[in-house]
Parts: sequence; C-alpha cells; structure tokens
Amino acid sequence: MIYENNLSFAQQLDAADPLKAYRDRFYIPQVNGKDSYYFTGNSLGLQPKSVRGFVEEELKGWETLGVEGHFEGHSKPWAYYHKFSKEALGRLVGAKPLEVVSMNNLTVNLHLLMVSFFRPKGKRNKIICEAGAFPSDQYMFESQLKFHGLNPDEALIELAPRSGEQTLRTEDILKAIADCGDELALVLIGGVQYYTGQLFDMKTITEAGHKAGALVGFDLAHAFGNVPLQLHDWGVDFATWCSYKYLNSGPGNVSGIFVHERFAEDDSLNRFAGWWGYTEDKRFLMQKGFEPMPGADGWQLSNVNVISTAAHLASLEIFDEVGIEALRTKSLKLTGFMEFLIRDISGDEDTFEIITPSNPEERGCQLSIFCHKNGRALFDFLTKEGVIADWREPNVIRVAPVPLYNSFEDVYHFARLLSEALKQ
Repeated sequence: MIYENNLSFAQQLDAADPLKAYRDRFYIPQVNGKDSYYFTGNSLGLQPKSVRGFVEEELKGWETLGVEGHFEGHSKPWAYYHKFSKEALGRLVGAKPLEVVSMNNLTVNLHLLMVSFFRPKGKRNKIICEAGAFPSDQYMFESQLKFHGLNPDEALIELAPRSGEQTLRTEDILKAIADCGDELALVLIGGVQYYTGQLFDMKTITEAGHKAGALVGFDLAHAFGNVPLQLHDWGVDFATWCSYKYLNSGPGNVSGIFVHERFAEDDSLNRFAGWWGYTEDKRFLMQKGFEPMPGADGWQLSNVNVISTAAHLASLEIFDEVGIEALRTKSLKLTGFMEFLIRDISGDEDTFEIITPSNPEERGCQLSIFCHKNGRALFDFLTKEGVIADWREPNVIRVAPVPLYNSFEDVYHFARLLSEALKQ
C-alpha cells in the first residue's frame, strides 16, 4: 500500500476500516480533557465497556446464591467456569479445546510447565532462549536450573543478535539448535520478543527443536491476541500467555496454557498437582492419589478466580466476534502506516531508528523506537501531549497501534507530535 503523511489520508483509511466501530466498545483514557493517543496495549489493554456487565453478573450471583452459585442458579456455574473460555482460547492460539485452559498467572504457569517439560538427563540438560528475555523468564530459568543442580551460566544458552544488529536471524536460531544437538533438552523463547517486537518463526523453530530431540515451548505474552497462532499444527509442546495485554482482560488478569494433545493422557509426566487438576468426576470424593484430568486441565491447581475471569470472558467474546485474521489484516496496515510516518519524519536525522523488523511477517503491532539521543526528553514531551506509550531502559520507546481500538488518525497524530518533539 502507498501511504501519505497527512491527516486527510488517515481519515480516509479510518472511513474505509471495517473494524472502526470496535473503538467505541472500549474506554479511552483521558489526558488534558480529551481522548489520549493510547499505544500501550502491549503492556495493558483498554477496558471493554462490556466488562462491567460480565462482572456484575457474577457479583449478583454471589449476592443471591452464595455457595450454591458453584453449581446452579445462573448461566455460568462457577465450578465449570474454566470451561467457558476454552473454545475461544482454542481459536486464538490454533488449538483444540482439550489443549487449552485459563489459569493462574504467566510466571506461575511457566514454572508449572517447566516441572513437566524440562527433564534434564545426563548431558542433555541445556536450554535455549533469547538473550534479553523478559525478566520473569530470566529469573524462572535461573531458579529452575539451580533447582535441578545445574549452573545457569553453563546450561542456559542465550541467543543474541549479530554484532551491529538488533534482532535475531532465524538461521542463527536454527544453527544454535543444531549445534547444541544431543545436549539440548528444551527450547523456550518468546513468541514475540517484548523489547524489539520481533515475531519469531515458531513453526520452523519447533521443527528444528524436535529434530534435535528436544522439547519446544513458547512464552506468548506478546503474541497472544496480537498475531495468528497455530500451536497444534506447528507441533508446539507447550505454551503460556497472559491476557491483560492485547486481550484486554484487566490488570494482572488470568493467564492460560497450551499443552499439545500428544501429552493429554500422559500420566508419567512430572507435575506439581492441585485439586482442580484432579479428574472431575471424582474431585469431590477427596481421595488420596492424584489422577490428572486429560489435556491441559490436568495442570490446574485451584478453582477459578471467577470475578476477574468474568472480565476475561468479556474480552474473549469480542475477539471471537472479530476473529484474529481480521485483526491481523488491519494490524498490518495500521502498523505499516505508523512505520511509514516515523521513517518519513526521521529523514536523515540520527535521533532514532525502528529496531523492530521491517518485514511485516516478522512483527506484530509493536514498533520499538531506539533513541540515539534525547530519548527520555522525547518520551516526556509525547506524554505531556497526550500520548500514552512505554519507555524501556535504556533507550527504547515502545508503541503498539492495536487494531481493536486504535485508529489511523491516532497514528497520524502520534507522528505529528513526534515531529514537533524533534523540532524542539
């Protein structure tokens, strides 16, 4: 598409946008008495206006039914609340309902999944991840390796970009996997790298990991609700994500997991078990001896946090209505427009550069702007003018034009303000 750097062009794109009405289904934070230019859906998505009704329904059930609400009296009995998201989750990550469940928080789920899928034995004890992974992932790797009596400095292989480059090449990831060979136990990287916004080729990485005899998992915190996924068909062993970023389920809200159906009946897997993972038809017999439910449900620990998960269901309803493919179509156009404007503004200046891959197939809707000078001043100016973006030390501004609620006019005004900042 040929873009133009003017307001009229942005307004024309908005007028032709088949998803434009969805913006009105979200609350837009106000700055200086008017709608902000909100570009931090990659940290916390906006609140759907439907959330209140979903939450109040469960509050009313608690008020009028008390404990009986677990089994009767309203449309979504709490004892089965985790089941009401399975179909939608499956569609979002390309999985069967058996393979997914919403539960816990992301780092808790990473630890639980590592218990089952990181099984070091002899010299096969290495983990491959990307360098500069999100801190929770780094701390999880360190503590898991120490738990197994391994030295993280030796057992953790962190893949960094080549000198002078900002993102990883797929060929370098595949070479590292092949070179590690029979010492490799696990490949576990982010589906989308949180700092650079790089989208990894999960299908190819999974194939390479399996060829080396390793298991392969993904942290999908920045991919879930952002890009189309086909975890089942790609053969991914396991994955986890959070729902408060692109999925707009509320601050700190529920995570979820994917476990491939090849493990659905594998009772030999180690796991840290809990009551809600126990086989459902015997759960209330309160017997000793853990018998896991088939599929991802067998990794559950406790019953669902119903009040917060109600907000999760509200957002999933919107995603199911729109569809991830339609969101991706708009995302490619919206992010492409932002990239064009930023490059048009920067010209020959050496103030900043986009470190997110320029190939649309290698990114979601986040662009990371690497500031060579005056980065914090630039960010502070944008904030004062109503832009809600994200500063990451030491020198990156992350912006995410989210297709559900960001408009092309939002993107234009962000670029306009960026241009004004440069002039000052």
